Amino acid sequence: MPSSADDAPDLSGLIELSRIEHLDLKPVVLRVQTDLFLQAARRDRAATEAFSSLACGLIPTVDDDTAAIVARKLAPFAETPEPVLLSLARRGGAVRDIVVARVPRLTTPLIEAAEADGTDMGPALAARTDLGRATATDLAGRADPAVDLALARNIGTPLSGEALTRLLVRARKNPDLAAALLARPDLAPAEVAPLYLHADAERREAIAASVAATAALRPCPPPPREAGAILTGLSASHDVGGFVAALGDILGLPKAFLSAAPDPASRYDLLTLALRAADLHEEEAVYVFLTLNETVARSAERVFELVRLFRTIPRAAARDLLSDILDAPLKERAAAPDAHRPYHAPETGKVRPAAERAPLRPALPGRVRKTS
Repeated sequence: MPSSADDAPDLSGLIELSRIEHLDLKPVVLRVQTDLFLQAARRDRAATEAFSSLACGLIPTVDDDTAAIVARKLAPFAETPEPVLLSLARRGGAVRDIVVARVPRLTTPLIEAAEADGTDMGPALAARTDLGRATATDLAGRADPAVDLALARNIGTPLSGEALTRLLVRARKNPDLAAALLARPDLAPAEVAPLYLHADAERREAIAASVAATAALRPCPPPPREAGAILTGLSASHDVGGFVAALGDILGLPKAFLSAAPDPASRYDLLTLALRAADLHEEEAVYVFLTLNETVARSAERVFELVRLFRTIPRAAARDLLSDILDAPLKERAAAPDAHRPYHAPETGKVRPAAERAPLRPALPGRVRKTS
């Protein structure tokens, strides 16, 4: 049964021993007194002041590990005397961060003590589980990698709105931040769609399905004309630069859009999404996989992976995913802005929709088959 402060054992002997040269018992005394203070059934003013005086005297003298252990115990405890918290915060480093992250209420004196050494306490603040939306947005606005990572890993604080948007922008080029956001259970697949290329296979499927569900509700613009013939021709000549530039122009994307991929492997996944968005036929896409890059072409497994991605994602979803990943809108129509647009007056014959284009079939190798 927990003892009260009045029943606490007399440790004055240990305190006396702690003064003996070459015998440092101060860490032991601090830890024992901390446990006794926390376990007491009741704490009167005298007992609290006595503990505060003892702890404040010992905290500056003990090692970092002991101070961190004591901080983890005392910081979240509502009855911990403020002078003890201030003494712990003034130590700086990990001990300060523990206090700032775990105290039930951050007071002005505590913040001042935490910043006494001039160190930014942003990461420690970002780790708190009681952050309001405005505070989270302000922290995300600092563009500090350490603060970003602390926010992303802080699953106790919901991320939404401007704070999430800011983190997603930077996570596109920061694998650690992307991994932390993708690991959050409170973010829906559609919310992390910009991080599709950073996700594992299971998460990618969930993201693609979520994006496809909303993309299907909007009309998809007509496919670009002759895209297949242009791209397969460039691929056949191994003109990688020209191929990427032409594909970007067809979709209204920057010529270097593939540089948004976090690694070489995901670069071809991004390319596959772009081919699907450009509405190439499967035979044309396979031809590109087999001719544009010899390294990819030599790996049957990799070609199968790309073909599976091409087959399983609808064109509308591929367009939306590209837009999310690149943070850029895609061209809505292939026609030039000054192209002739017929006027549908009552006396004018209605323009009939163009027939669906037949697949362009350049000389293609035989369909890739899996070997048993």
